[in-house]
Amino acid sequence: MNNQRKGLSALMITLSMSLVLSACGGGNNAASNDSTAANTPAEGGTVKLKVYAQHFDDDTKGPFDYAVAELKKEMPEVEIELDPAVQDGNQKLKTYAATGNMPDIYFTDWATLQTFAKSQNVEVLDDYEATTEYKNSLNPGVESRLIAPDGHVYAYPDTGIEFQVIYYNKTIFDKVGIATPIKTYDELAAAAGKLKAAGYVPMSIFAKEKWITSAFYNGLVTREDAAGFGALDEQGLTELPQAFVSAAEEMEKLQQAGLFDANATNTNYDQASSQFYQGRAGMFVNGQWEIYSSAEKLGDQVDWMYWPAKDEATYEASKYNIAGAGSPQGYAVSPASKNKETAVKVAAFLAAKSAEYKYTQLGSPIVSPKTDKPIASDVPVMMQRIADELLPNAKEYAKLLSNTQIQNAVNDNTQNMLVDGFTAADFITNLNRTLSKENQ
Repeated sequence: MNNQRKGLSALMITLSMSLVLSACGGGNNAASNDSTAANTPAEGGTVKLKVYAQHFDDDTKGPFDYAVAELKKEMPEVEIELDPAVQDGNQKLKTYAATGNMPDIYFTDWATLQTFAKSQNVEVLDDYEATTEYKNSLNPGVESRLIAPDGHVYAYPDTGIEFQVIYYNKTIFDKVGIATPIKTYDELAAAAGKLKAAGYVPMSIFAKEKWITSAFYNGLVTREDAAGFGALDEQGLTELPQAFVSAAEEMEKLQQAGLFDANATNTNYDQASSQFYQGRAGMFVNGQWEIYSSAEKLGDQVDWMYWPAKDEATYEASKYNIAGAGSPQGYAVSPASKNKETAVKVAAFLAAKSAEYKYTQLGSPIVSPKTDKPIASDVPVMMQRIADELLPNAKEYAKLLSNTQIQNAVNDNTQNMLVDGFTAADFITNLNRTLSKENQ
């Protein structure tokens, strides 16, 4: 973690100084001197920026509020208007784009950034000074968070390469007699049976959002192919590789074993997390960021487990394959912003300070930029496991799937896997059709 405590101050100084210099700034759409001046407030004036960002729980409110408070110190002329993001698969943000009502700055993921790049609703940040500074501030190995597969920069990331794990309630497991760790699919299916018989939802999942069903499936894929979804980017691939076929077949078996709630595809995050935190579900699947909420609500009753595999030998060989990819994400800027030059600097500042909060206040080692400040809070035991046990032993991270059409097909069909009557054979047929079409 010590290598993360260096270098952020240079970025902060550069960002705050460059804001004062009205003739500076500019990117691939570099403004003329006149337009740059128009985007710079008169002395004593205020620049108002609308920011669409996650702000729905303690884990998202804390970093954002901290970043805005720090911004007030560094750039007092900037006033932030928060538009809280909705957990709707970025549909609200896409509606803004379709209606020409984009916020100045917005936080989003790679899939949405790709769409917005095509529709010219995201500023390309390659040539901005803030981007150069941000690149220099990155922790080793997280470049894919900032630089997209096409070589461009579209957003400033705060987190490092995130991944998904399976959370479980130790008290419930003890009560129904489930031994841990669960290493194989058969053991997971047996655990689902015990939990269901005892009146619990075996695994709570917010499958109304397609990305989480894809993440679950990807976790199974990485047990036999560490590249995960990235393997589907291979040129000329017209059929699913065996690791993907096996994962689909295992996912169907787990569904038939009753692992998921019958209403899973109509369940959102708030509902799924409530099931778990209120002791009505034995397991919950989400990213490592859920550690903070789960530790707060369940204390030492909760822990996380590695993804199971087809047998114990495969489990031991693959458990340090990380089921997450470093796709670009973060704070992006609308090309239509009336204060675009300032918005770029502020987007980089918000990302850097959000990361600073996550590292210093939450103790998360999974951040993109370095920070020179020490950890100021106790680190949850589960996060300490991540830092001490998982990350040092990580063998390989799953690769990014850059083909949008293939990713959409994965998302749609993994969600369908949680619906009765949809089979692994259906999944394989649909994906092979998409692969064949995309790679003809």
